Amino acid sequence: MAEAVLEQLGALAITLEDDADDPVLEPGPGETPLWPTVHVRGLFELDASQQGITDALQRVPGINRPQLIRWRELGDQDWERAWIDRFQPMKFGRNLWIVPSGMQIPFSAENTEIRLDPGLAFGTGTHPTTALCLEWLDGQALSGRRVVDYGCGSGILGIAAALKGAARVICVDNDPQALQATFANAQRNGVADLILCQSPEKYSEQQADIVLANILAGPLIALFPVLTGSLKKQGQLVLSGVLEEQAEMVMSVYRHCCTDLKPKTLDGWARLEARL
Repeated sequence: MAEAVLEQLGALAITLEDDADDPVLEPGPGETPLWPTVHVRGLFELDASQQGITDALQRVPGINRPQLIRWRELGDQDWERAWIDRFQPMKFGRNLWIVPSGMQIPFSAENTEIRLDPGLAFGTGTHPTTALCLEWLDGQALSGRRVVDYGCGSGILGIAAALKGAARVICVDNDPQALQATFANAQRNGVADLILCQSPEKYSEQQADIVLANILAGPLIALFPVLTGSLKKQGQLVLSGVLEEQAEMVMSVYRHCCTDLKPKTLDGWARLEARL
């Protein structure tokens, strides 16, 4: 209701944020994440009526105390410069890079560069789960191999595989926006002809050399038959999106048919590797 009031009163932008520490890691497609305590922020022109907006918000149930509403004036700044300062090229492993628009890294024939900007779909390399997967991909020889990126988000893992020489990459996600972002990013990186984007309903099991799934522990357990069924014998499986304390629970499921199962952790998250 607060969001609707701000919109009606001419807010230029509205942001909903977690006001405590209750992360919603992966809302469903089309869902608005809601936390036990939500911080609603509206951005207005400088001449907007603060008193009028405050009065309107105080008629919303639960916002009837003035101390719940705070105003802050933002000075003019170069927003493009601020964006550039926040997102810099990132290196994973020895030679794999994510490079945002307008930026360059020193040339090296050994480097693999993914051109990617933050967008609607999750996955820009900043989260430990994505970083762990990119680090793994950096160390692999992928020329001519078939790869599945299940839960592709922005397509960053599938695009990295294609840029490193994979012959075919299938990117799967249940969010249409993720599939759109993946295709757009694949075009931008010149690998759209190597990547097939599919919803889970259209996906069929593959004889893939590598299956990557950077999702969450619960879905990874539920998808056990799909992910293992998509690998050929001796194929490599990489699972991420797992909290460090959840690693053993996930591994206990995949031990039924996988070997060489081992975790690697970063900042409280784990990546699991295995062979079929």
